[in-house]
Amino acid sequence: MSKPEESKPKMQDPKEQYKKPPYPKQQQEPPGTEDELTPQADHGEKTYKGSGKLTGRKAVITGGDSGIGRAIAIAFAREGADVLISYLNEDEDARETAKYVEEAGRKAILVPGDIAEESHCQKIVQRAVEEFGQIDVLVNNAAFQMARESLQEIPSDEWDYTFRTNIHAMFYLCKAAEPHMKPGSTIVNTTSVNAYKPTPTLLAYAATKGAIQNFSANLAQLLAEKGIRVNCVAPGPIWTPLIPATMPPDQVKSFGKDVPLKRAGQPAELAPVYVLLASQDSSYMTGSTVQVTGGSPTI
Repeated sequence: MSKPEESKPKMQDPKEQYKKPPYPKQQQEPPGTEDELTPQADHGEKTYKGSGKLTGRKAVITGGDSGIGRAIAIAFAREGADVLISYLNEDEDARETAKYVEEAGRKAILVPGDIAEESHCQKIVQRAVEEFGQIDVLVNNAAFQMARESLQEIPSDEWDYTFRTNIHAMFYLCKAAEPHMKPGSTIVNTTSVNAYKPTPTLLAYAATKGAIQNFSANLAQLLAEKGIRVNCVAPGPIWTPLIPATMPPDQVKSFGKDVPLKRAGQPAELAPVYVLLASQDSSYMTGSTVQVTGGSPTI
Protein backbone atom coordinates (compact mmCIF):
# COMPACT_ATOMS: atom_id res chain seq x y z
CA MET A 1 0.00 0.00 0.00
CA SER A 2 1.47 3.36 -1.00
CA LYS A 3 1.87 6.19 1.43
CA PRO A 4 -0.57 9.08 1.35
CA GLU A 5 0.80 11.81 -0.89
CA GLU A 6 1.20 14.30 1.97
CA SER A 7 3.42 11.90 3.98
CA LYS A 8 5.95 11.32 1.23
CA PRO A 9 9.30 13.16 1.48
CA LYS A 10 9.18 16.34 -0.52
CA MET A 11 11.26 16.30 -3.69
CA GLN A 12 13.18 19.56 -4.17
CA ASP A 13 15.62 21.05 -6.63
CA PRO A 14 18.89 21.03 -4.61
CA LYS A 15 19.99 24.27 -6.28
CA GLU A 16 16.96 26.05 -4.85
CA GLN A 17 16.61 24.27 -1.52
CA TYR A 18 18.43 27.02 0.40
CA LYS A 19 19.34 30.64 -0.18
CA LYS A 20 22.02 31.22 -2.81
CA PRO A 21 24.70 33.94 -2.91
CA PRO A 22 25.02 36.82 -2.71
CA TYR A 23 24.81 36.68 1.09
CA PRO A 24 24.82 39.86 3.19
CA LYS A 25 28.29 41.25 3.82
CA GLN A 26 29.22 40.45 7.41
CA GLN A 27 32.15 39.85 9.68
CA GLN A 28 32.48 38.30 13.14
CA GLU A 29 35.20 37.87 15.68
CA PRO A 30 36.61 34.32 15.67
CA PRO A 31 35.31 31.72 16.31
CA GLY A 32 31.94 33.27 15.45
CA THR A 33 28.44 32.72 16.84
CA GLU A 34 25.18 31.47 15.36
CA ASP A 35 23.01 34.42 16.38
CA GLU A 36 25.11 36.85 14.32
CA LEU A 37 24.97 34.70 11.18
CA THR A 38 22.80 36.09 8.35
CA PRO A 39 20.92 34.22 7.01
CA GLN A 40 20.58 31.79 9.89
CA ALA A 41 21.93 28.31 9.25
CA ASP A 42 19.80 25.17 9.18
CA HIS A 43 21.00 22.44 11.56
CA GLY A 44 17.98 20.21 11.12
CA GLU A 45 16.22 21.66 14.16
CA LYS A 46 12.82 21.35 12.46
CA THR A 47 13.51 18.61 9.95
CA TYR A 48 15.77 15.85 11.23
CA LYS A 49 13.83 12.75 12.29
CA GLY A 50 15.64 9.89 13.98
CA SER A 51 14.98 6.18 13.63
CA GLY A 52 17.01 4.68 16.47
CA LYS A 53 20.25 4.14 14.56
CA LEU A 54 22.39 5.20 17.56
CA THR A 55 20.24 3.99 20.44
CA GLY A 56 22.32 3.71 23.61
CA ARG A 57 25.51 5.08 22.03
CA LYS A 58 27.72 7.59 23.81
CA ALA A 59 29.29 10.23 21.58
CA VAL A 60 31.91 12.95 21.88
CA ILE A 61 31.68 15.79 19.35
CA THR A 62 34.30 18.53 19.18
CA GLY A 63 33.06 21.86 17.91
CA GLY A 64 29.61 20.60 18.84
CA ASP A 65 28.22 23.98 19.82
CA SER A 66 27.51 25.39 16.36
CA GLY A 67 27.72 24.80 12.63
CA ILE A 68 28.27 21.24 11.48
CA GLY A 69 28.84 20.13 15.08
CA ARG A 70 25.41 21.36 16.18
CA ALA A 71 23.74 19.50 13.30
CA ILE A 72 25.61 16.31 14.26
CA ALA A 73 24.62 16.67 17.92
CA ILE A 74 20.94 17.15 17.05
CA ALA A 75 20.93 14.19 14.68
CA PHE A 76 22.83 11.90 17.07
CA ALA A 77 20.47 12.73 19.94
CA ARG A 78 17.38 12.09 17.81
CA GLU A 79 18.95 8.78 16.81
CA GLY A 80 19.25 7.84 20.50
CA ALA A 81 22.78 8.88 21.53
CA ASP A 82 23.94 10.78 24.61
CA VAL A 83 26.35 13.54 23.59
CA LEU A 84 29.34 15.34 25.07
CA ILE A 85 29.73 18.70 23.35
CA SER A 86 33.28 20.04 23.32
CA TYR A 87 33.64 23.70 22.33
CA LEU A 88 36.04 26.62 22.71
CA ASN A 89 34.18 29.42 24.50
CA GLU A 90 30.81 29.95 22.78
CA ASP A 91 28.67 29.23 25.86
CA GLU A 92 25.38 30.54 24.47
CA ASP A 93 25.65 28.45 21.31
CA ALA A 94 26.63 25.38 23.35
CA ARG A 95 23.64 25.77 25.67
CA GLU A 96 21.34 26.08 22.67
CA THR A 97 22.69 22.86 21.19
CA ALA A 98 22.38 21.10 24.54
CA LYS A 99 18.74 22.18 24.67
CA TYR A 100 18.02 20.30 21.43
CA VAL A 101 19.83 17.22 22.69
CA GLU A 102 17.84 17.23 25.93
CA GLU A 103 14.55 17.84 24.09
CA ALA A 104 15.29 14.60 22.25
CA GLY A 105 15.41 12.88 25.65
CA ARG A 106 19.18 12.41 25.67
CA LYS A 107 21.95 13.55 28.00
CA ALA A 108 24.08 16.56 27.01
CA ILE A 109 27.44 17.32 28.65
CA LEU A 110 29.15 20.64 27.91
CA VAL A 111 32.94 20.89 28.12
CA PRO A 112 34.48 24.26 27.15
CA GLY A 113 38.19 24.69 26.47
CA ASP A 114 40.91 24.66 23.85
CA ILE A 115 41.57 21.30 22.18
CA ALA A 116 44.92 22.63 20.95
CA GLU A 117 46.16 21.61 24.40
CA GLU A 118 46.71 17.88 24.98
CA SER A 119 45.72 18.13 28.64
CA HIS A 120 42.32 19.49 27.65
CA CYS A 121 41.77 16.67 25.15
CA GLN A 122 42.51 14.20 27.94
CA LYS A 123 40.03 16.06 30.15
CA ILE A 124 37.30 15.72 27.50
CA VAL A 125 37.77 11.96 27.31
CA GLN A 126 37.95 11.62 31.10
CA ARG A 127 34.70 13.57 31.50
CA ALA A 128 32.97 11.43 28.88
CA VAL A 129 34.02 8.24 30.66
CA GLU A 130 32.91 9.64 34.03
CA GLU A 131 29.50 10.65 32.66
CA PHE A 132 28.81 7.82 30.21
CA GLY A 133 31.07 4.95 31.31
CA GLN A 134 32.26 4.47 27.72
CA ILE A 135 32.87 6.18 24.37
CA ASP A 136 31.21 4.65 21.31
CA VAL A 137 31.58 7.50 18.83
CA LEU A 138 34.29 10.16 18.61
CA VAL A 139 33.64 12.95 16.10
CA ASN A 140 36.69 15.14 15.52
CA ASN A 141 34.94 18.11 13.98
CA ALA A 142 36.37 21.32 15.52
CA ALA A 143 38.72 23.29 13.31
CA PHE A 144 40.43 26.64 12.95
CA GLN A 145 41.07 28.53 9.73
CA MET A 146 42.02 32.04 8.70
CA ALA A 147 42.10 33.38 5.16
CA ARG A 148 45.37 35.10 4.22
CA GLU A 149 46.15 36.63 0.83
CA SER A 150 49.88 35.87 0.83
CA LEU A 151 52.48 33.66 2.46
CA GLN A 152 54.03 36.67 4.19
CA GLU A 153 50.71 37.52 5.88
CA ILE A 154 50.54 34.20 7.74
CA PRO A 155 51.86 34.65 11.30
CA SER A 156 53.96 31.73 12.47
CA ASP A 157 51.93 31.37 15.65
CA GLU A 158 48.72 31.20 13.59
CA TRP A 159 50.24 28.44 11.42
CA ASP A 160 51.18 26.54 14.57
CA TYR A 161 47.75 27.02 16.16
CA THR A 162 45.97 25.80 13.01
CA PHE A 163 47.93 22.55 13.10
CA ARG A 164 47.52 22.13 16.86
CA THR A 165 43.76 22.60 16.62
CA ASN A 166 43.04 20.67 13.44
CA ILE A 167 45.44 17.74 13.46
CA HIS A 168 47.36 17.54 16.75
CA ALA A 169 44.09 17.58 18.72
CA MET A 170 42.78 14.73 16.59
CA PHE A 171 45.79 12.64 17.59
CA TYR A 172 45.42 13.59 21.26
CA LEU A 173 41.72 12.72 21.34
CA CYS A 174 42.01 9.46 19.43
CA LYS A 175 44.89 8.35 21.64
CA ALA A 176 43.00 9.20 24.83
CA ALA A 177 39.71 7.68 23.66
CA GLU A 178 40.97 4.40 22.17
CA PRO A 179 41.29 2.50 25.49
CA HIS A 180 37.61 3.27 26.20
CA MET A 181 36.27 2.17 22.79
CA LYS A 182 34.94 -1.37 22.27
CA PRO A 183 34.64 -3.31 18.99
CA GLY A 184 31.95 -1.59 16.93
CA SER A 185 32.99 1.89 18.07
CA THR A 186 33.64 4.53 15.45
CA ILE A 187 35.78 7.60 14.86
CA VAL A 188 34.54 10.15 12.34
CA ASN A 189 36.92 12.93 11.30
CA THR A 190 35.99 16.09 9.43
CA THR A 191 38.33 16.71 6.54
CA SER A 192 37.43 19.05 3.63
CA VAL A 193 37.20 19.48 -0.10
CA ASN A 194 40.41 21.46 0.53
CA ALA A 195 42.22 18.15 0.98
CA TYR A 196 41.60 17.56 -2.74
CA LYS A 197 41.25 21.06 -4.15
CA PRO A 198 43.11 23.46 -1.85
CA THR A 199 42.13 27.10 -1.68
CA PRO A 200 45.27 29.30 -1.96
CA THR A 201 44.13 31.72 0.75
CA LEU A 202 43.63 28.83 3.21
CA LEU A 203 47.16 27.45 3.04
CA ALA A 204 47.49 26.28 6.65
CA TYR A 205 43.91 24.99 6.89
CA ALA A 206 44.11 23.07 3.61
CA ALA A 207 47.42 21.49 4.65
CA THR A 208 45.86 20.22 7.87
CA LYS A 209 42.91 18.77 5.98
CA GLY A 210 45.27 16.83 3.75
CA ALA A 211 46.97 15.57 6.90
CA ILE A 212 43.61 14.53 8.39
CA GLN A 213 42.84 12.52 5.27
CA ASN A 214 46.13 10.63 5.54
CA PHE A 215 45.90 10.25 9.33
CA SER A 216 42.41 8.75 9.05
CA ALA A 217 43.30 6.26 6.31
CA ASN A 218 46.30 5.14 8.34
CA LEU A 219 44.49 4.98 11.69
CA ALA A 220 41.70 2.90 10.11
CA GLN A 221 44.26 0.22 9.28
CA LEU A 222 45.84 0.47 12.71
CA LEU A 223 42.54 0.02 14.60
CA ALA A 224 40.77 -2.45 12.31
CA GLU A 225 42.03 -5.44 14.31
CA LYS A 226 40.30 -3.97 17.38
CA GLY A 227 37.01 -3.57 15.52
CA ILE A 228 37.16 0.23 15.69
CA ARG A 229 36.29 1.93 12.41
CA VAL A 230 37.69 5.31 11.26
CA ASN A 231 36.13 7.35 8.47
CA CYS A 232 35.99 10.92 7.19
CA VAL A 233 33.48 13.42 5.93
CA ALA A 234 34.78 15.98 3.42
CA PRO A 235 32.48 19.02 3.34
CA GLY A 236 32.56 21.64 0.65
CA PRO A 237 31.55 25.24 1.40
CA ILE A 238 29.18 25.02 4.39
CA TRP A 239 27.35 28.02 5.89
CA THR A 240 28.58 28.29 9.49
CA PRO A 241 29.77 31.08 11.83
CA LEU A 242 33.36 30.14 10.95
CA ILE A 243 32.90 31.72 7.51
CA PRO A 244 32.25 35.38 8.47
CA ALA A 245 34.69 34.96 11.38
CA THR A 246 37.63 33.96 9.17
CA MET A 247 37.02 35.30 5.67
CA PRO A 248 36.88 38.84 4.20
CA PRO A 249 33.33 40.22 3.70
CA ASP A 250 33.59 40.05 -0.10
CA GLN A 251 34.38 36.32 0.06
CA VAL A 252 31.54 35.77 2.53
CA LYS A 253 29.13 37.50 0.16
CA SER A 254 29.92 35.09 -2.69
CA PHE A 255 30.54 32.02 -0.54
CA GLY A 256 29.61 28.80 -2.33
CA LYS A 257 28.75 30.33 -5.69
CA ASP A 258 31.52 28.47 -7.54
CA VAL A 259 30.30 24.92 -6.87
CA PRO A 260 27.97 23.25 -9.39
CA LEU A 261 24.95 23.64 -7.09
CA LYS A 262 25.72 27.38 -6.91
CA ARG A 263 25.26 27.81 -3.16
CA ALA A 264 26.75 27.06 0.22
CA GLY A 265 25.64 23.86 1.90
CA GLN A 266 23.83 23.84 5.21
CA PRO A 267 24.95 21.89 8.31
CA ALA A 268 21.69 19.91 8.15
CA GLU A 269 22.79 18.50 4.79
CA LEU A 270 25.85 16.89 6.41
CA ALA A 271 24.36 15.37 9.55
CA PRO A 272 22.93 12.21 7.89
CA VAL A 273 26.40 11.29 6.63
CA TYR A 274 27.85 11.46 10.15
CA VAL A 275 24.95 9.31 11.36
CA LEU A 276 25.72 6.75 8.66
CA LEU A 277 29.41 6.57 9.60
CA ALA A 278 28.65 6.41 13.33
CA SER A 279 26.07 3.65 12.95
CA GLN A 280 26.17 -0.05 12.16
CA ASP A 281 24.83 0.74 8.68
CA SER A 282 28.43 1.50 7.64
CA SER A 283 29.88 -1.69 9.15
CA TYR A 284 32.05 -2.42 6.09
CA MET A 285 33.34 1.14 5.78
CA THR A 286 36.64 2.08 7.34
CA GLY A 287 39.33 4.32 5.91
CA SER A 288 36.63 5.85 3.71
CA THR A 289 35.79 9.45 2.95
CA VAL A 290 32.31 10.66 2.04
CA GLN A 291 32.37 13.91 0.07
CA VAL A 292 29.56 16.43 0.58
CA THR A 293 30.75 19.24 -1.68
CA GLY A 294 27.82 20.59 -3.70
CA GLY A 295 29.34 18.93 -6.75
CA SER A 296 32.87 20.29 -6.44
CA PRO A 297 35.01 17.40 -7.76
CA THR A 298 37.39 15.48 -5.52
CA ILE A 299 38.98 13.32 -8.24
